[in-house]
Amino acid sequence: MIAVLQRVSEARVRIDGKVVGEIGAGLLVLLCAERGDGEAESDRLLAKILKLRIFSDDAGKMNRSVQDLDGQGHSGGLLVVSQFTLAADATGGNRPSFTAAAPPDEGRRLYDYFVVKARAAHGLVQTGQFGADMKVQLVNDGPVTIPLRIAPARGCFYAS
Repeated sequence: MIAVLQRVSEARVRIDGKVVGEIGAGLLVLLCAERGDGEAESDRLLAKILKLRIFSDDAGKMNRSVQDLDGQGHSGGLLVVSQFTLAADATGGNRPSFTAAAPPDEGRRLYDYFVVKARAAHGLVQTGQFGADMKVQLVNDGPVTIPLRIAPARGCFYAS
């Protein structure tokens, strides 16, 4: 499973001009399920995202997670947006292949699963709409952008 995290001071998703998801400070999570991914990969990725210390503490060090964003027990938001293009492979030419992405039905199932688990574990979770033509607006804070991938076979995290 692949996620690209962007630390934001605000972010929103529009579909047909209407805002369908919006957060203030927190993380924009671009999410892609790959072939072979399942609930275990989703669970491990979510756990990593919620605990990743990429927000500044009072000393200015990246020492806080989205769950303790302001240092006073208030969490930041998560805006979860499906993005199958994260599985793109452009090594064979100028037109990317997306065969590594999970088939649409499986991708939707894993996206929905991730969102349900995120809402159970975190206070503020907003979403886009799976498969829709979305317009994503954000103010990247830092900027801080972190790619994460969890592979089913190894179960390890690595930056891609």
